[in-house]
Amino acid sequence: MLTSLALIFLVGLSLAGIFQLLKLPRIIGMLLTGIILGPYALNLLDDSILSISSDLRQMALIIILLKAGLSLNLTDLKKVGRPAIMMSFVPASFEILAFILFAPAILNITRIEAAVMGAVLGAVSPAVVIPRMVQLMDSKYGTNKSIPQLILAGASCDDIFVIVLFTTFASMAQGGKANLIDFFNIPISIILGIILGAITGYIISTFFEKAYNLNHYVRNSTKVLVILGISFILMAIETWLKDIISISGLLAVVSMACVIKIKSPDAVSDRLSEKFGKLWIGAEVLLFVLVGAAVDIRYTMDAGVAAILMIFIALCFRAIGVSLCLLKTQLNFKERCFCIIAYIPKATVQAAIGSVPLAMGLACGQIVLSVAVLAILITAPLGAIGMDISYQKLLTQQKDG
Repeated sequence: MLTSLALIFLVGLSLAGIFQLLKLPRIIGMLLTGIILGPYALNLLDDSILSISSDLRQMALIIILLKAGLSLNLTDLKKVGRPAIMMSFVPASFEILAFILFAPAILNITRIEAAVMGAVLGAVSPAVVIPRMVQLMDSKYGTNKSIPQLILAGASCDDIFVIVLFTTFASMAQGGKANLIDFFNIPISIILGIILGAITGYIISTFFEKAYNLNHYVRNSTKVLVILGISFILMAIETWLKDIISISGLLAVVSMACVIKIKSPDAVSDRLSEKFGKLWIGAEVLLFVLVGAAVDIRYTMDAGVAAILMIFIALCFRAIGVSLCLLKTQLNFKERCFCIIAYIPKATVQAAIGSVPLAMGLACGQIVLSVAVLAILITAPLGAIGMDISYQKLLTQQKDG
């Protein structure tokens, strides 16, 4: 395991640095590292690492979500309430609709198989999008109209919606029926996640405050460990209660971080945010190398030109969905274009559920996995490059004072 971790960090950072020198996003180097070192190429990663890959990826995602929550301003979030809610399901719905309409003709699959494929491909990648939105909030690009906050909020929620649809469509493809309760679980999951996180954040902040008042000073480094540990518990609660009630662990983590920011002095929340930013340096490498390792490159050969065409048709529909969400907002044409670009990347959700239809024995399993792999390889770099080269041209930097 130690050798595998050494390879992940050393090769991952090296390739990330090379791509940065080439003026390309670092994540391309990390994804490439995972693909090369992974079980479908050189097979240099230990099974003990690969067996806990999903947990490690989740831990890394928690770190950037905590950094995001500690950077969010609730006043800014209130400004983007309606479009943020719409961004959590409208673009994904349009993309799934594109698959249902066109995939049967282009990829020679049934309507319900097309729906399964659309649900796998429908989610934006929070791992690619959220770090960039945090960076924009820190450098104050687009913050005068709360654009990073809008994208961050939508990207944090849309995977919940898509995974519920995926479960429903996969069940229907196996001969089952759609369960309306699953659809009611979407808003329940979001609301309960926010409430659970807010209560937890309040308790943690009160504890730190009381300790300070009693002259028991808790170091910021210790606070980071406490917050991380409780975040892992919040994620675990989602798993523990999944058969009873639906709760979004990821939203609970963001909500908790937001409340900690509100209740803490600015100097403390800024310092905590900075410390999570430093943790993200290692977590980012771990996350994207392991996402790359989950990509079975062999399946890209099976997908062909038809799959690439389908991916781009779906992205066009997704762009229409994003545009509809932004109607009646103050965003100008350039800013709307940036939102469309930010909603391109796919990676984490597709790596997590892309192989599930094949494991379920669905006839479309192989083609779904092929298109999912291809979508990661195309859209993750495309979206990352698009955001990195366009934000200074499309967004306005807010001046202090």
